[in-house]
Amino acid sequence: MQELLFAKHLVTCTKGESIFLAVDEVFKDKNIPLSHIIAVATGGAPSMVGRHRGFLAHLKRLVPNVLAVHCVIHRQHLVAKHLSERLNCSLQLVVAAINKIKSKSLNDRLFSQLCEQNDEDFNRLLLHTEIRWLSKGACLSRFYRLFDTVLEFLQDEDSSLREDLENRKNDVAYLADLYYKFNAMNLQLQGDGLNLIKTKAVVSAFVAKLVIFKRNMGNGEFYQFPLLAALKEKEAIADQDVDVYCQHLEMLHVDFVERFNDIINLKVPTWVMNPFCGVDEAEMELQEELIELQNNDELKPKWISGYQQFWLQRHVMELYPRLWAVVENFLIAFPSSYLVERGFSAVTELLSNKRNRLQIVNRGDLRLMMTKMKPDVEKLLSLHRVHPSH
Repeated sequence: MQELLFAKHLVTCTKGESIFLAVDEVFKDKNIPLSHIIAVATGGAPSMVGRHRGFLAHLKRLVPNVLAVHCVIHRQHLVAKHLSERLNCSLQLVVAAINKIKSKSLNDRLFSQLCEQNDEDFNRLLLHTEIRWLSKGACLSRFYRLFDTVLEFLQDEDSSLREDLENRKNDVAYLADLYYKFNAMNLQLQGDGLNLIKTKAVVSAFVAKLVIFKRNMGNGEFYQFPLLAALKEKEAIADQDVDVYCQHLEMLHVDFVERFNDIINLKVPTWVMNPFCGVDEAEMELQEELIELQNNDELKPKWISGYQQFWLQRHVMELYPRLWAVVENFLIAFPSSYLVERGFSAVTELLSNKRNRLQIVNRGDLRLMMTKMKPDVEKLLSLHRVHPSH
């Protein structure tokens, strides 16, 4: 379970030193040694990862062995933005069409009415924003499903934009299919149960899929791109378009391998996944503890719940400290700053127009909204003596 230890305002600036001093102050106040920090997930900002003055640089002076992980969701977002000139132009046409409709309330109402007349499943387009993780994928999927209605609406509003969009319909279908896959991957990289082992599986699988996507598309097979496949059934997809998509898939593959090199090449010892296998592959200093664990009959039934639940048992950590010292990085390190991103959404929800001066950090509103812990009301009541009325 992931929980916010604290949330704090940075009064002056957001430099690495200011962030470190804020963290250090809280840890001292709570009597938690900084050495208990085993890993830090960052978004790659200079204030966090700067070699000399970033937060990590300050922390590593006191905790040299701390593991630094660049948030995998942020990395995936950077890869998803990597488009060729033509595909980027096609995406901008989609954005322009959406803005054309959404920027004026009259246009939005007229478009909604047109959707209802055409018996569309939706009567609204979704705005694209760089901030929300799944925005681009959801926006493109909705746009493509309303593509013909959008063209009909733009006939009188902007015929030039309509013509450009119609010529790029194949590109829009390809991008909608691709970003749907990005969304599916993104969702797998969210949540409290994510660890480095699961992250490696998700990333490695997607990288391998990109190779298959390119090969199949080059052979004229569009099964993995259903919207594009549906278009192909109506009319042939030009070889020039296929080349553009294959080149883009290759570019994505190269970018993924480069940005996720540390995750893809992460070596997970066999005994971490299955501690009851042989000991030959384990390092010599770990073999004794591993043999002791394998001969502990009380632990064997608990392996059924899976490797993560098994290793996170307190008595396992205490009985086999050397093994746990290796395992903890794989299981405890946060591969993403997912919880922080959730915090941004929570702040937006808490600070509405009518309560934008609420002190959500000092009052504890932010932590209370994000926590998954449930209070034990009966225990809390038992701590207070009841005074009957006289």
